[in-house]
Amino acid sequence: MLNVTIPRDVKVKLENFMDHFKGFEKVSIVKEIFGDDAEKVLSELKVEFCHFRKGFMWICDDDGHLVVSVCYLKRGNERDIYLDVIHEFVHVRQFMDGKELYDDHIDYVKRPTEIEAYEFTVREARRIGMTDAEIFEYLKTDWITADEEKKLAKTLGVRISK
Repeated sequence: MLNVTIPRDVKVKLENFMDHFKGFEKVSIVKEIFGDDAEKVLSELKVEFCHFRKGFMWICDDDGHLVVSVCYLKRGNERDIYLDVIHEFVHVRQFMDGKELYDDHIDYVKRPTEIEAYEFTVREARRIGMTDAEIFEYLKTDWITADEEKKLAKTLGVRISK
């Protein structure tokens, strides 16, 4: 259904993204994120596989490469990993555009860079057939409260079941 390959068993090191994650350059939302440069950007993108038990993936704000927990790749739900990659691609583009990715002066659920990344992610989640209940579940993270999750869902137009 996703038409991509996500690595599950990788060694801790810095690699080329496209050597491990296959097919993302053909995904329509990725082309929307990066435009005509999608394949070029992904072919130049580095991915750092790290051994973190907590955390999932993020963009290094020093040089814009993707950092991924090998534990998450081994144990995570494939659909969630896929959506996280899409989310992080928006941050890669934002980094390339010179935007501040981690402005701690703005609450996470109000941060413009996060809202934009989640907007793309929610659109892709809907395209692959996820319900609002599944998307709401996907929005849960360790670093936001239940109330913040509800605010984020509302901002993104994700209906919350009562």
